[in-house]
Amino acid sequence: MQGKRNNADNGLQIELITEADDITQSFDCVCEAFGRQAKDGVWIAMNPGWDTPEGKMRGASRMVDRWRGTSKDTAGNPNTMFLKATLPSPQDAGKRDAVGFAIWVQASSVEGHGEPQIEESETSADLTDIYPEDQSERRYLSQVMSSLHRRRREVVEEAKSAVPPALFVLDLCAVDPAHQRKGIAKQLVQWGLDEALRRGNLEAITEASSMGRHVYEKMGFKPEDADIVYSVDNEFASRTRPANVFMRTRGTV
Repeated sequence: MQGKRNNADNGLQIELITEADDITQSFDCVCEAFGRQAKDGVWIAMNPGWDTPEGKMRGASRMVDRWRGTSKDTAGNPNTMFLKATLPSPQDAGKRDAVGFAIWVQASSVEGHGEPQIEESETSADLTDIYPEDQSERRYLSQVMSSLHRRRREVVEEAKSAVPPALFVLDLCAVDPAHQRKGIAKQLVQWGLDEALRRGNLEAITEASSMGRHVYEKMGFKPEDADIVYSVDNEFASRTRPANVFMRTRGTV
């Protein structure tokens, strides 16, 4: 698997996360990008209290649990890759600041070739941990996540006839707003595309936000259709949801 990627122009480094503390620090970038900047209603609902120290710690802790539970494919490669982007700290010489974060997943419906699709029962269990006493919120988020990942599930299932029977999913990509427009998102995405090529020229897919899709288009992703339609009960219809679109590097027309 790839090692560290450096950009000599500005000192940017892209590398795999190997310590839990790195995820905790990188989670701040996600909060700033999805919470404060984009005000992504779905992400905010999935991370209650994200703008408080306690809520942020809970969100980071869930991410750490996911990182620790990463499985491997038959070649010994991790199926879920957590990346950090760092720059030299202007305040503390010798240290580096987390400025971006990404999660890439090798997904497959064939055992041993990637992470299997998340079943609705597993999603419900995760939501129970987040909202143990709020059944309505769990129902809403279950409907939202099912809609958001519907096409992903279909394409992963279709890939079982490919060689190898897997694909790469850009599950999350966030850059601290204070450090955007420095090519950081591009490097986080390129790392995954290069790794997908190394693992057998796997197709890459993602559910792109309105903020990120222009970056992905420049890197070979194409929107498959119109924006994703969220199928939710009428009582949730007025809630704000992001304008995501399913994108992929192959199979488009």
